[in-house]
Amino acid sequence: MATALGSATISFGLVAIPVKLFSSGKTSESVSFRMVHDKCGTPLKQQYMCPKDNEIVPRENIAKGYEFVKDQYVQFTTEEVKAVEEDPTRAIAISEFIPMDKVDPVYFDKPYYLGPDKGAERAYALLGEAMRQKGLVGIAQYAARGKNYLVMLRAVKEGLVMQQLRYAHEVRPFSEIDLPDTPEIKPGELKLALQLMEQNVTKDFRPEAYTDSSRARMLAMIQKKVDGQDILAIASEAPQAQIIDLMDALKQSLGEGGGSGAKKSAAAERKAAKRSPRPAKTATTAKKRKAAR
Repeated sequence: MATALGSATISFGLVAIPVKLFSSGKTSESVSFRMVHDKCGTPLKQQYMCPKDNEIVPRENIAKGYEFVKDQYVQFTTEEVKAVEEDPTRAIAISEFIPMDKVDPVYFDKPYYLGPDKGAERAYALLGEAMRQKGLVGIAQYAARGKNYLVMLRAVKEGLVMQQLRYAHEVRPFSEIDLPDTPEIKPGELKLALQLMEQNVTKDFRPEAYTDSSRARMLAMIQKKVDGQDILAIASEAPQAQIIDLMDALKQSLGEGGGSGAKKSAAAERKAAKRSPRPAKTATTAKKRKAAR
């Protein structure tokens, strides 16, 4: 069973629902490495070095600095930083309810599961059911760890999820991306693209159908090292040639043939026909040729 990270209270109007926070991810599933001494394998300890004085600085002499102009820092003590940090009220105060599709996923950050605290089961279930029926999500702010987070509460089949969101200033606008002018889309291209999409449409997202091949290779390599085996580098496959003709690529994806793919196939067949052995001479054929002479 998952262990709660902490507790909070969902509030809107005069309603208050005590909840517990749970991580939605499994940190133990990730493959991580520690820096160790290659001589003895002992994990290394991090130290901070002052390049100006060329000396190691102990933690009690480390201050926090903010670079207000290039290479100039204003210093803050730990007490000064704590004085301006957000008070961890643990209140998830919903300010508004909006349709789910109005929140662009580009704002999504880390998600957390919310479970009802003791005595809040009925109110928790009621809020989730109301949000599901209306297709709404709750936008709120949540103060914890000295920060004020923007979050979104959404109802799923199992319960409530608190999706941490990025603030507007934390999202890069698309206008910063240098894009060419939109090319003209031909009706035939659009038709083939739609057909290709329709062939691959499924009703549900099935994350269990996908596996992390990189993690599997890494774990296999680690096991080989534990067993005392050597690791041999495997050459990666050469990248496939880029298909420039969009219509040709779409037709090949749909299995319709035609285009350069069909031409290459026909050429290969002609080449194979030239290489095929000629039929053997029969006795009758030999006699006819001798009589003709």
